[in-house]
Order: sequence, then C-alpha cells, then structure tokens
Amino acid sequence: MPTPENADHPPLARRRLLQAGLATGTATALGLDAAGSAEATPASPASPAAPADTVLTLTGHLPTGATDFVYLPVEVPAGVREIAVSYSYDKPPVPAGTPGNSCDIGLFDERGTDLGGRGFRGWSGGFRTEFAVARDQATPGYLPGPIRPGTWHVVLGPYQVAPQGLDYTVRVTLRFGAPGPEFTPSYPSERARGRGRAWYRGDCHLHTVHSDGRRLPAEVAEGARAAGLDFIVSTDHNTTSSHAAWGPLAGPDLLIVLGEEVTTRNGHWLALGLQPGRFVDWRYRSRDEAFPRLARQVRRQGGLVVPAHPYCPYVACQWKFGYQDADAVEVWNGPWTYDDESAVDTWDAQLAVALREERPWLPAVGNSDAHSAPQVIGSPHTVVRAEDLTRDAILDGLRSGHSWLAESASVQLDFTATGHGRQAGIGEQLTVPADAPVDVRLAVSGVPGGTVRLLTDEGQLHQESLPAEGAGTVLWRTTASLAAYVRAEVRHPKADGTPGKGNAMGADLPWGPMAALTNPIVLRSGER
Repeated sequence: MPTPENADHPPLARRRLLQAGLATGTATALGLDAAGSAEATPASPASPAAPADTVLTLTGHLPTGATDFVYLPVEVPAGVREIAVSYSYDKPPVPAGTPGNSCDIGLFDERGTDLGGRGFRGWSGGFRTEFAVARDQATPGYLPGPIRPGTWHVVLGPYQVAPQGLDYTVRVTLRFGAPGPEFTPSYPSERARGRGRAWYRGDCHLHTVHSDGRRLPAEVAEGARAAGLDFIVSTDHNTTSSHAAWGPLAGPDLLIVLGEEVTTRNGHWLALGLQPGRFVDWRYRSRDEAFPRLARQVRRQGGLVVPAHPYCPYVACQWKFGYQDADAVEVWNGPWTYDDESAVDTWDAQLAVALREERPWLPAVGNSDAHSAPQVIGSPHTVVRAEDLTRDAILDGLRSGHSWLAESASVQLDFTATGHGRQAGIGEQLTVPADAPVDVRLAVSGVPGGTVRLLTDEGQLHQESLPAEGAGTVLWRTTASLAAYVRAEVRHPKADGTPGKGNAMGADLPWGPMAALTNPIVLRSGER
C-alpha cells in the first residue's frame, strides 16, 4: 500500500523533475564528513529465536558542488526479511534566487550500482521520506524480491545543495525473520480488443503513486476510460515498480503499455514499450555519452525513445542530448503553454532540414503528463493509426508518424493530400510531378470558433476560421515544387475571443491555444 507523501515537500508542479546525474563514489570515497553507527533496538520478535531489529544511522555533510549521487553502503546479513529506510536533511535559509537543499533517495541491492546493472531496487526521488522492501511487498517505487546478504547501497541524489551545504541523516532498519511468500507480478496483456486498422487514442505520459503522482494505478485506468482513450503508457519516473500492478486494470477496452520516464540531469525522456520489469537507468548527463547506449537498449526491446517536454523551464528538464537517438518528440505536454509553442517551432524547423537532407523525420506526440487532480488524463493525447490495438502495432504507428495530437476526444480530424490520381494521409508520402496540383483537405470538428492553419516548409500558407459550432472542411491547393510537406494546426480563439488575424508572414501572433496538431504529409517531386 502507498506510504504517506513527504510532508516536507511542497505539492509538485506537473513538470517537477525528480532527479538524475552521474554516478560516482560513496560518501567515504568522496572525502565527505560521513559517519555510520549501528545499534540493536528492542523488538517484539515473532518467536523467541528471532533476532532483534538492527538500526543503522548514517549521517554526513555534502558541500555545494557535491557529486550527483552519493552511495551509502549497508551490510545486510543473512536472515533479514525486510529493509526499511527513512531519511531527512537540513534546509537552511538561502538568499532569494539561490536554490535550497533538495535530495532524492533510492536503493540498490547486493548486485551492485553499475550503470544499467541488475542491482536496482527502487527510487522515490524526493517524494517520500521513508520506504521498505521485502520479498513479498515493497513501498510503491520499489521492487519486492529476495533480501540476499551482501553490501547494499542507499543512494542519495542531491540535485540542489545550498551554499551552506547539506547535512543528511539516513536511518536503516534491518528486520529479521522468515521471508514472506514470493511476489507474483501481474503484467498487462499486450493486446486489447481493437477495430482492426483504425485510429486509436492514447496518452503516453502518465504518473502514479509509484513515483511522484498521487493517483493509484486503478484511478489512472479509470481516468483513461473516462477520457475516451484506447490505450495508455505507464511512465513513472526512474522505476518500473508499477509494471506489476497493471494486469487486472487492463482489459478488452483498454491497452496498457509499459514504460518509464527517465529523468536525467540534462532532460527527461520517455522509454515507451518496455518489456515487463525492464529498468532504464537515468544516472548520467549528456557529456557522459551513456544516453545512446541506453536508447539502443530500449530499441532492442522494440520500444521507442521520446524526449519529453524539451523546453520545460524547471531545473534539469530541458533537453540537452540532441535528437539523433530519438524516435519521436513530445511537443505538447499538458495544458498548452509557451514552452509547447517553442517545442513545436523547433520540431517544425527540424522537419524541413530532415527532408532536405533526405533523412527520416521525427514524429511529434502529445501527452498529458498527468500526476494528480485536477490534471486531466488524456489532455492532450495522441491519435495513432495502427493495424490493431496491440503494443507492437501502436508503437509502429507512433514510430512512423501516422498520428495526430488532440486536446480531447471531442476533437475529430481527417487530413489528406490528393494529386495525380494518388492520395496520402498523415505520416505518409505523396509522390507527384513537381508542378501537378495537390489538393489538401482538412475536415475538423469539436473546436468552436477555431482557426485552421496549414503550414509547409515556407511557414503558414493558409488560414481559415471554423464556424461557431466548431465543424468545417478546409480545402487548399499547392504543388510538390512549392511545399516539401504540409501539416495542420487547429487553434482555439485567443484569450480575448479573437481568432488571431495573421497572414502568410505570421503577423499578429500569438495564436490561441492548440486544439489539434498533425504530423506532416510529405510531398515529393517524381515522374511526370
């Protein structure tokens, strides 16, 4: 069952990072003022032969500029049935504009702390002050399993340290006794009842109590169904502990795909479509050159690598790894803001470069990143054309860009380009003679008083207002010699109620919030 949330931490914003960085050294190896003491505390053993609990108290001081991770070794003897950990750290006053102390925590077992290794047993970031791990159960964010003897490590992640430094106290309780029964995970099916080749709606960025969310997995599944979604992806920060909980919550009407949000010091990324229980490490920076290796690890599982909210303004959230190892990019994250506008502009510029250089282009996705009420699951979400409602088919649709982004299930859209007796849809390529007419058609509903924008590598080339009831069809003609691609945006009226006058030069911006956004239809000059 969930442990109480950390009362010392303020409520988390929808894009609050948890932590990440370069893993080096232990407190002693770093020359820090670290100390450890052990004492046996009285317990009420289940039988006269059961040893008393052992409590270890680890204290230390971390200076400003301390390593991203500090590893505190804990010797675990045979016979331990549960390891319980609590921690605290000081929060001295700091001048305005200076970061105060923030320190995350996690656990690795006797198999070690190597990057991408097998020793990972859980992470709660700064969201909890205590957790416990046993064979049969664990605090959300942590993995139940055998408590084997050896050197375990409590891991501290001081992602902000005040000028005065950070004093920490970690209390580790080793509880002895017979181990509980073996934990049995319940993973979701990789198939739901689909409609064959069709458009499926899904939210690929969601959090639960297994990281910094406040919703139980059951509440997330309920919210997805209420939002009219066909699939979701589980993406708790830096842990796979929720994977084992989704089995009974999936069903014929809801596909649940497994994943993780990997939160590094230089940006966050979504690992979509992980195999059950497969953990992806986050303890590196862009300069460490570890990201390409871990991206390949995800792809070997058939998954996707998706940089998340690349212009998020919070500490360590902005994307610094480049896009050469990405399969898609999240350009719309939660309610529409200025950083989404920047993400779309950057993605659009990259489209033109990729097509000019005849390289694969990067599809766009949109997700809610919902953590807790009142954040709305499925706002926005990605609508994917897939061969069926299965893990592999959905991932294939996302990978190929056969998708568009919607504010909610009330928004409907159909987008095609027709020329020289051929037709292409979203994410497809239309090859026509260079000067042959290409008729672009967009049918949309669910955006009252909205504005349609048609954009190419030259920028916006057509704009049209929707009627008050929000449904309409827009037609526009171009050629492959004039446009390397065409994509559509549907915007709400601006806050003052006006649709935004605009012209081909983009005057009178900003536009109103996004209601829908498509991936491009690529236009190529071919035979006459």
